[in-house]
Amino acid sequence: MTNVTTYNDGKVLRGEVDVVREFPLVLRVNDRELVTLIASPHDLRFLVAGFLRLQGFVSHLDDFLVLSVCNDYGIANVRIKGEIPKELKPVLTSGCGTGITFSLPGTDSARGGDAGVQVAVAAIFELMKQLAMNCTSYKSHGGVHSAAVGAVDGTLVLHAEDLGRHNTIDRLAGEALLKGIPLSGTILATSGRVSAEMAAKAALLGIAVIVSRTSPTDMAIRICDEAGITLVGYLRGTRFTVYTHPHHILFT
Repeated sequence: MTNVTTYNDGKVLRGEVDVVREFPLVLRVNDRELVTLIASPHDLRFLVAGFLRLQGFVSHLDDFLVLSVCNDYGIANVRIKGEIPKELKPVLTSGCGTGITFSLPGTDSARGGDAGVQVAVAAIFELMKQLAMNCTSYKSHGGVHSAAVGAVDGTLVLHAEDLGRHNTIDRLAGEALLKGIPLSGTILATSGRVSAEMAAKAALLGIAVIVSRTSPTDMAIRICDEAGITLVGYLRGTRFTVYTHPHHILFT
């Protein structure tokens, strides 16, 4: 808890509040220090596994020989079957949290889920409702992003929270990999802006529909259009805006 002074309509109050924690995690892969991830301090194995999955370093659970996270020292030691490229060119992104990736995944070989996926309007609202209900960290102290993966009927499958919105996607990808949960053809719901990196990562996972309460960027729209992903933004109340592939939504 942190001591604070609050001003409210002429009144000065002193008290304690819970605040968001930033946790730096040094990621070592095959005895090589790869990157420092800035994240929320919970379920870091999912974050590490998802980060490596979406960087293309692993694709199956068997690719991990060792996956160990030490919260006391802020170090993740990982050993994988494949080799890490000698030269990695980092790409800065617009996200908070990690805010960096080694390669912005393209969509040449990444496509969204089954082109025949059909999602009812009610399922979209239901998944966003489930996302809001599971935002426990945000409800307690704010300042965090959340994301969820759901089935085409709106049923919640996985949920993640982190101070970085890109981290939430990595967490979902990692938990799905470690638990053997397929993500192809699912719906991704997110509380934050949809950036190019988030759209590209969704394409790599086979996501069919992305839904957000706020706006997508122009690059995210282009990536979703090329990848066959239905992109929904500004979901507020009973309204939303569809930016790409509206034919995947059952409006009636």
